[in-house]
Amino acid sequence: MLILRNQVESRAVSLVDRAVVTLLPAVPKRVVRTLSSRYIAGSDLEDARRVVAELNAAGKLATVDVLGEEITRPEEAEEITRAYLDVLDAVDEDRLDANVSVKLTGLGLKLDPNLARDNLKRIAERGTFVRIDMEDSSTTDATLELYHELTAGGYGNLGVVLQAALKRTVDDAHALAGANVRLCKGIYIEPPEIAYRDFDDVRAHYVRALDALLDGGCYVGIATHDEWLIDEGRRAVRERGLTSEEYEFQMLLGVRRDLGDRVVADGHRLRLYVPYGRQWYEYSLRRLQENPKIAGYVAGDLGRSLFRRR
Repeated sequence: MLILRNQVESRAVSLVDRAVVTLLPAVPKRVVRTLSSRYIAGSDLEDARRVVAELNAAGKLATVDVLGEEITRPEEAEEITRAYLDVLDAVDEDRLDANVSVKLTGLGLKLDPNLARDNLKRIAERGTFVRIDMEDSSTTDATLELYHELTAGGYGNLGVVLQAALKRTVDDAHALAGANVRLCKGIYIEPPEIAYRDFDDVRAHYVRALDALLDGGCYVGIATHDEWLIDEGRRAVRERGLTSEEYEFQMLLGVRRDLGDRVVADGHRLRLYVPYGRQWYEYSLRRLQENPKIAGYVAGDLGRSLFRRR
């Protein structure tokens, strides 16, 4: 009976989330900016520096992402690469506890794989940890191949991402023994032949992938806002006797802040994803449309915040 009730509640919440997403294109840009200001640092590097410093002061870590993966010219890839180098300069200058997360398409992957490789090397050569983000399934093989190529070539400060929704992920986890891996559910809509779509199936596969990564000696960024999966993550690290320095939880900036605060209060490391850039509006629409549940979280958090002010 409890399971049935949870399923009904989940479907109801899903309908509300999707309703929020459907209305987004008609929402005035200033309202979208109000929503996005909770999970995007701002338009400029100075905004990201300020937000990361505030997170560090609250005992939280950060990974900075420069918005702008939708590129069509090599010059745009160069601009994004330069922006990441500026971020790394800021991290050093301000002594921030932060790293960076890059999308290979933003570095030129779909224009020329060699261009993306060269740009990634330039960023990695600074020495700070670099997370290679995972995008839709059309880039999965290329992303993992480049990660393995560069780590074999001596770039030991690289990490990668796996998406639990993809059916291949447990196999990929076994091939990443000892790596630094962010594990997330995945937001992309993929064909059912290659990806799970059922909520419970994705959850179950997430746990299988997490166990495979931890058993393989990986440092795992357990990236989720799902309380059930966070509890499973706690179980997994506890059963293996891991210290808080041997894994971390990860969440999006501004999403489920209450949950993130509880994770930190319980003694776990928490890293927040901090995006910034001039393409905040395009990113906001795309991110919320790709993940309706995030739209619901953000709208709900904003509504509670406004209610408390009254």
